[in-house]
Amino acid sequence: MLISRIYNDDEGKSHFGEVDIPLQDGGPIGLLSERFDAGTVIFRETPADYDFKWHPAPARQLLFIIKGRAEFKVSNGERRVFGAGDVLLLEDTEGEGHCSRAMYNEVRHSIFVTLPEHVSF
Repeated sequence: MLISRIYNDDEGKSHFGEVDIPLQDGGPIGLLSERFDAGTVIFRETPADYDFKWHPAPARQLLFIIKGRAEFKVSNGERRVFGAGDVLLLEDTEGEGHCSRAMYNEVRHSIFVTLPEHVSF
């Protein structure tokens, strides 16, 4: 399963990347990844006029978008829009960070799951 990520380089600049999470046969229920430890779970509603300028992620975390769409911008100016059903791994906890803003005047519902340091994909 391929998911997007935002990470920072050694100079503190953020970039988009991808993480391929391996899946294995789970029998009649489908394909499954290995189990990963998780930290806290945060439910969030973001207003339709949300526009958060440069900021690092407060923790290494997975963002699951349930409803609405948001645009994320990284240091080189690249922008990507994520919406319902998308998962984004936020790893830019230091440096310049990223920008994020609501799209199409939509409220966004999302879930953040923090990750312990030892969890790697």
